Amino acid sequence: MTTGPSSSRTAGAPARRSGPRVHAGAWWLWALALGTGATRTTNPLLLALLLTVSGYVVVTCRPRTPSARSYTAFLRLALAVLVIRLFFAVVLGSPIPGTHVLVTLPEVPLPHWAQGIRLGGRVTAEGLLFALYDGLKLAALLICVGAANALAAPARLLKSLPGALYETGVAVVVALTFAPHLVADGRRLRAARRLRGRPDRGVRGLLHVGLPVLEGALERSVALAAAMDARGYGRTAEVASTVRRTTAALTLGGLLGVCAGTYGLLTAAGGSYGLPVLLAGLAAALGGLWLGGRRSVRTRYRPDTWNARSCLVAASGVAVAALLTLAAARDPEALHPGVVPLVAPGLPLWPAAAVLLGLVPAFVAPTGTAAREEPGPRAREESP
Repeated sequence: MTTGPSSSRTAGAPARRSGPRVHAGAWWLWALALGTGATRTTNPLLLALLLTVSGYVVVTCRPRTPSARSYTAFLRLALAVLVIRLFFAVVLGSPIPGTHVLVTLPEVPLPHWAQGIRLGGRVTAEGLLFALYDGLKLAALLICVGAANALAAPARLLKSLPGALYETGVAVVVALTFAPHLVADGRRLRAARRLRGRPDRGVRGLLHVGLPVLEGALERSVALAAAMDARGYGRTAEVASTVRRTTAALTLGGLLGVCAGTYGLLTAAGGSYGLPVLLAGLAAALGGLWLGGRRSVRTRYRPDTWNARSCLVAASGVAVAALLTLAAARDPEALHPGVVPLVAPGLPLWPAAAVLLGLVPAFVAPTGTAAREEPGPRAREESP
């Protein structure tokens, strides 16, 4: 007897949202916007709320792919960064004056040319708290990047790049995936050596594992190059010389316009011309990239489409970044609590509500593996 879809679902389990998956660019824009918002505050309560929002979205929406498991590695990296920042504050001291001395370490005398630097000495609660706030901001930025990597692998972004940037995108994707492959190969070889009763730790184990790992990475690179060559990678179409000159002029002029417009926005004297020059530079650069993409004769297999869900995901992240930037300009004391005198930070209400807008993807994006995929040939044959 054929079992229906409703009977195969676990009793009491929530129904998964299905539908078209969110564009990879929308996930990266959402995560990087949350990271931008994290750089606008040192309030530990807001940063903890932001990390909770990103973690909930990752747990709810990440697919079951190998790259989705990298979120744990980014959490460990962020924790290591936080510990290192606190260690430097203890050993090298802090510029923040404090009166609550926790411990006094032996101080190492330094020569006169190293004035302003000390090793050891007093460790105050104010200095440690300042280092904690500062390290937590960097840790939040790393975790947001890890959330983007878990929700949308960098290889998915490669399909959405303009043709003019395809070669650069391939190099970036290969560079981003090279280190995870090395780590996976190292774990596999260490496990094999343990099963054979051979040492896998220390200098001896590193020497016996390092060479096979590097050999495997080299073989994988050669296989990738051969596969790319067999698929005609690097072919370019013939275009007129006027199109090539126009492409170069638009791209170069657009980048110069972006630099000039950004400089104008950052200076008080250039506030009148900064935004128009920036927009004109962006338009010229995009036009140059579009013309340059005409030389690329490649196709996209099942490309990501920018749908309504992608717009909502990207808009929620941009809203968080914009509102936190506005809050930092209007109420800097709430978003940057002081440590002298030593007081507990408060939670500003409307910036906290702005951070909660980052939860929108958890309610509009497909849950887990529920993103709609095109059925294969066997699925088409078995479907009624």
